[in-house]
Amino acid sequence: MKKLFFMILGCRAVQAFAQEEAKVSDTAKHWSINGQNTLMLNQAAFSNWVGGGANNIGWIAGVNYNMTYQKNDDLWENIIILGYGQNNTKGIGTRKTQDGINLSTNYGRRISKNWYASAGASLLTQFAAGYEDGNNPDAAKISNFMAPGYLNVGAGFTYRPNDNFTLTLRPANARWTFVLDKDLQKEGLYGLKHDGDSSLFQFGFLGTAQYKLQIMENISLVNSASVFSNYLDHPERLVLSYGGVLNMKINQYVSSVITLDLLYDHNQIRKTQLKQTLGVGFAYNLTNGIKRSDIKDNQTWK
Repeated sequence: MKKLFFMILGCRAVQAFAQEEAKVSDTAKHWSINGQNTLMLNQAAFSNWVGGGANNIGWIAGVNYNMTYQKNDDLWENIIILGYGQNNTKGIGTRKTQDGINLSTNYGRRISKNWYASAGASLLTQFAAGYEDGNNPDAAKISNFMAPGYLNVGAGFTYRPNDNFTLTLRPANARWTFVLDKDLQKEGLYGLKHDGDSSLFQFGFLGTAQYKLQIMENISLVNSASVFSNYLDHPERLVLSYGGVLNMKINQYVSSVITLDLLYDHNQIRKTQLKQTLGVGFAYNLTNGIKRSDIKDNQTWK
């Protein structure tokens, strides 16, 4: 009798474990994870070179992950973009060439075929201090971690016809600009109203878009753009940004990456800012979860 009891108990435990494993498997299949880990290197050496030049070596490391959960009427997208790089030139020293932290999350509930009522948040800042005169650490400091840091929290609508295009419109969006470095808490800098202020609050409209284009089998272009208008003060002073990443895959582990960033923010500097990088190095791509190519409404992008 005891043996029968333990056999029944064991069978129930195995059944419960199988059901739980099935639930985990069912949840996992609705996740799509696309990520890239990169390490780009560049180097130049000169000896008795009449044309001139300075020995230098540089590197840029980064991660770019898009993790999306999509099931029935639920859509939850998370983006992690981190990048940092330095260059050391003989006679000049070490200078920062890349520095960025970009985190975002957006949850939507379907209200029509391709439209979702959505809400989300994002954080944009950098890892280390930035200086005038080409990031010369002996020059005046102009930025630092969370100085500035931008936090957006808002609600609106997301349009997502396929995996290659996402448009989010938030007519209600709170935007905080943080300046946590006391050396940079000066009136007018990053829009601060008074000396010693550590943050600036804005409320307005935020629109973001991302478009992924597969140019050729091993060449892809990711375009990201955003616009923000502050209802509370000078709504005509739009904050505009564009980011482009051209990824040229040589083989499974080697890629060439070209990036272009454009930014206009009246509170930072009344000029268009531009940053461009090019590198060749190691890249590891991760694709996991549901095969989007199995969804007829979507186009494949890796």
